[in-house]
Amino acid sequence: MDDVFYRPVPLPAGLMPCGALPLAGGPIQFDRVEELRPGGRARLLPATALPEAWRDRLCAPRPAIAGLTLDRGRIMGILNVTPDSFSDGGQYLDPAAARHHAARMLTEGADLVDIGGESTRPGAAEVPPEEEIHRTAPVIAAIAGLGAPISIDTRKAAVAHAAIEAGAGLINDVSGLAHDPALAPLVADSGLPVCVMHMRGTPADMQDHAAYEDVLLEVYAELDARIASVEAQGIPRACILADPGIGFAKTGAQNLAILNRLSLFHGLGCPILLGVSRKRFIGTYGGAEVAAERVHGSVAVALGALDQGVQMLRVHDVAATRQAMNLREAVRAAY
Repeated sequence: MDDVFYRPVPLPAGLMPCGALPLAGGPIQFDRVEELRPGGRARLLPATALPEAWRDRLCAPRPAIAGLTLDRGRIMGILNVTPDSFSDGGQYLDPAAARHHAARMLTEGADLVDIGGESTRPGAAEVPPEEEIHRTAPVIAAIAGLGAPISIDTRKAAVAHAAIEAGAGLINDVSGLAHDPALAPLVADSGLPVCVMHMRGTPADMQDHAAYEDVLLEVYAELDARIASVEAQGIPRACILADPGIGFAKTGAQNLAILNRLSLFHGLGCPILLGVSRKRFIGTYGGAEVAAERVHGSVAVALGALDQGVQMLRVHDVAATRQAMNLREAVRAAY
């Protein structure tokens, strides 16, 4: 693991002191950074003290992904076509019902739709590729005409290939292209963007691997190494979204530690996708046992992420998230 890391400290809206730098080429600025070392205390430094390589990665504008510019926050609407997902399992198995829900999310303000046919909740068993294709490909074909980008949430090359044939334009792999060795070459050949997420183990056993000395820096370093591996297989960094994997091989307290300093992940040089919607830690800390009742907590975390420069939010509750984002932007623009 690297000896030193630099986390940009985002400035509040309207504050643009002399020497402030743009965070990932977006509207948020920073003029200070936290210098972080494994096992050490954080030290606050002026942004002018950044090493050149870190400054370049933190400040460079992020290229468009799946045709979407990243100069503002984007919403990825979740569409699970599974019988056992933790929040909405079984609701959208029928392609007609799935298409109706996708159309509704787009009307409510989603920028793209993420379709998954295998639950990756803690303890979930692996689904055979044939079944996953049966669940997802007809749904992708059914909604391809809606005019929005479609993402396929899968760890398997065969599923991704069928999804691409049906109209998907982005691959979202919770294993970071580590599960199926055939997936990275497929993505490289397709030229499509991919979301690389941090996870240890598999959904079936990942919570047995949540031991960290410094969860923030270890997750960053492991995700950085995974992205470098993906890049070495022919997928350019400009086509990669990075996801710190909230809830995947992480406890509730570890999730909070990552979210508290989320802006560190801009140092990867990739746009950040964050998926926290309705997750268990939101119920634990927000007092909402039922997943569908975690809307308010999910939106609160999403707004905090946007203030740290996150470019894409993966959510169940599109209308609530879009309304909150619109109000956030209106307030920021009032300065």
